Amino acid sequence: MGKKVKKEVEPPPKDVFDPLLIESKTAATVVLMLSSPEEEVLAKACDAIYKFASKGDENKVTLLGLGAVERLYKLISHEDPIVRRNAIMVFGIMASNHDVKKLLRELDVTNALLSHLVPEEDVVIHEFATLCLAQMAVEYTTKVQIFEQGGLEPLIRLLDSPDPDVKKNSVECIYLLVQDFQSRAAVCELNVIPPLLELLKSEYPVIQLLALKTLEVISRDRGTRIILGENQGLDCLLKILETNEFNDLHVEALAVLGNCLEDVHAMQLIQQTGGLKKLLSFVGDSTVPDIQKNAAKAIAKAAYDSENRKILNEEEVENCLINLLEIDNDGVKVAASQAISAMCEDLSSKRAFGLQGIPQLVELLSSNNEEVKEAAVIALANLTTASPSNSSAVAEAEGIEPLVKTLNAQRDGAVANAAAVLTNMATQEPLRLSVQSHGAMSALTEPLRSTSSPVQSRAGLAVAALGCDADARAELRNAGGLGPLVDLLHSKNEEVRRNACWAVMVCASDELTAVELCRLGALDVLEEINLSTGRKNKFSEAALEKLLDNNLSQKYSQMGYLSSSNVITDGFYDYGQIKPGIKLLSLEELSMQELTDRRAIIFINAKPREDVLAVEEKPQNSSYEQTTLSPSVSRKSSREKSSLMVSPVEEKQEPPGRRSSFSKSSSKEKGLRKGKGKKEEEKMIDGTQIISKVQDEINQENAQWQPPPDFILLDYINDASKTILPLTTTREQVVALAQFVADKMGGAIERDKLHDFSWELHISEIEYELKSNVVPIGKVKKGTFYHRALLFKVIADRIGIGCSLVRGEYNRAWNEVKLVDDSPQGVTGLLLPPQEYIVDLMFEPGFLMKQGSAEADQYKRI
Repeated sequence: MGKKVKKEVEPPPKDVFDPLLIESKTAATVVLMLSSPEEEVLAKACDAIYKFASKGDENKVTLLGLGAVERLYKLISHEDPIVRRNAIMVFGIMASNHDVKKLLRELDVTNALLSHLVPEEDVVIHEFATLCLAQMAVEYTTKVQIFEQGGLEPLIRLLDSPDPDVKKNSVECIYLLVQDFQSRAAVCELNVIPPLLELLKSEYPVIQLLALKTLEVISRDRGTRIILGENQGLDCLLKILETNEFNDLHVEALAVLGNCLEDVHAMQLIQQTGGLKKLLSFVGDSTVPDIQKNAAKAIAKAAYDSENRKILNEEEVENCLINLLEIDNDGVKVAASQAISAMCEDLSSKRAFGLQGIPQLVELLSSNNEEVKEAAVIALANLTTASPSNSSAVAEAEGIEPLVKTLNAQRDGAVANAAAVLTNMATQEPLRLSVQSHGAMSALTEPLRSTSSPVQSRAGLAVAALGCDADARAELRNAGGLGPLVDLLHSKNEEVRRNACWAVMVCASDELTAVELCRLGALDVLEEINLSTGRKNKFSEAALEKLLDNNLSQKYSQMGYLSSSNVITDGFYDYGQIKPGIKLLSLEELSMQELTDRRAIIFINAKPREDVLAVEEKPQNSSYEQTTLSPSVSRKSSREKSSLMVSPVEEKQEPPGRRSSFSKSSSKEKGLRKGKGKKEEEKMIDGTQIISKVQDEINQENAQWQPPPDFILLDYINDASKTILPLTTTREQVVALAQFVADKMGGAIERDKLHDFSWELHISEIEYELKSNVVPIGKVKKGTFYHRALLFKVIADRIGIGCSLVRGEYNRAWNEVKLVDDSPQGVTGLLLPPQEYIVDLMFEPGFLMKQGSAEADQYKRI
């Protein structure tokens, strides 16, 4: 045998580096290794970094600071599958950090990750690539990038992956993407419904939950709901609800069903299969607040369709909702109240709730939760709209007091709807009186001051509804509510402005409130509104007319017309025609002006003698200054004021003509006679009398101004009552009154001699005599058209003859009366419609001219 020779190991080539095992204990060293050209080094470095990053967020920040992300980004597209896989795994872990996500967006990593979602790639790459995308898709910009780069299609395809982690990450990413409407529309076209329904059968609850959440979002679109129904999605959802093991999925399943029930077809389908009854039964039996809340929300969504409301009513959904109102959870109460509001559109449901649900809703008005209070009052507003029986039910449930308190709630919606409920109740007089007795008008002053347009609008409407009673108007006036109401007339919101006009129209029904509204500027604002074609409305015109009806002097001066229902009372004065927007001075202000050459202001004050005497007996109301119209007299000293007092005895002894005279000479004579006596008495009065006299003078100066009584006019009215009122027919009364007026104003005048009738000189003499532009009509003995027409209207109103007063041009004015003509001969019992006539007071007093005739037109014009 030959000797065995030992084989020598060949030394490595000189150009080959001997393997070196390195143990690195710092992350920085490993990050440097990511730049190595060796695939094995890269793979091991990536694996080490993955383990390091998995330990906590601080390590991720450390790696970010070392520049690991930029190096890893180059490796996710490496040709070696292991290097590529390990690099993507690191990104999947690190993407949970906010700063890392920000850098990844800057690097546009989504495009590279999406390119690895192809079927050929490793499942691990799919898992961590989708994980990274899901974490980045929280940001809107990343959603846009994924959508624009076509990421939806590969993500939907991966829903069928055998790996549960890939499914979970993919469906989570899709859920985040479909929050944007563009992605919602796109996923339907990509047929996402079948794989999502398949995920509901998964053994992993988290996957089922994400699938349901995704279905809830995409089922908000009607097209998706149709596809869901076609793929038996409704049955699948109902099975989840019927399975107790899936109780953690019931809330989300109900949310999806709620969206589906918005479609009539889906609702009919569920009803036909008995699913709707099961659903309501499930809600009734459940004790989970979130399930109850979502069920109520589902019913509310469905109830917005009329056909759905009918179906729900057939299934007696009202009982379910009423029961939910009693659940001790605010969220459930809110959702149930909202569902009741929606169901109220169905009359049968409204009646059903009126019988059972109103007491529970009224009770919720006292809740400390403002959201609950708002939802309950909205439901009550819908229930009481056009439903007197439900309004009565609210009152029976003692709901008026909490409703009035709700007018001061924190939420605008609660305040507005509380006002709406009170408005609905006010349509019935007993309820309206009950609402008023709880101080509703005072409570409405704050809502009127609100800055919310809905609150302002509803508050104005409530004032209009409740203000038809004098006590309610007085309460609003005393509570300072008229000021905010007038302010609403300036609103730029059309509805607010309209309702404010309506409220002003109603409140102007009594003189006190109308005067206060005018003082606050309502008249000026309404005039401004009615001058605008875009802002005026029927209510603004009616409100202006109503205010003017309680201020006839302004109405006649501005509009030149008083209807038969506009009864002239004491204190009326004819200033002449004024332009819209010009403020008419009061009679007191006009009486204080110096005598001018403008036309005389004719005033009416036919107070009975007893009233005047009673006023004169009171020291604070007895000064002559209060009854004189001369500014020169009103500026006399206080001593002269007291010396010019007219005693009741002297007034009784004077004839009517003397009593109505306000000549300066007669006043002076009285003053001098009484003045002499006073000078003698002043020597004997003591200090106590002086103090008393000074106090009387202070009272006189502080007393309310009163126009002087016109006793001549009073005598005219008394004479007309005795001689004209007894006549049998209205026609005879009109003719007799026309002749009476003409006789007192200078008699009949020939038409061709009208220019010789010097009425202007006569009026000027009266003005000079009184040293005032303001003239009582009884002093006018030579009157033209407008004097006679005014006197005719005044006396006619006092004795009950209906007539209107119309101002023309060039000092013309006339009265219109409506008379019924006699039946034609041979026809008995025929009642003809009334005809309108113009009454001649100038040329042939008592002659009646048919409206529209040539003679009537000639009378009106020069």
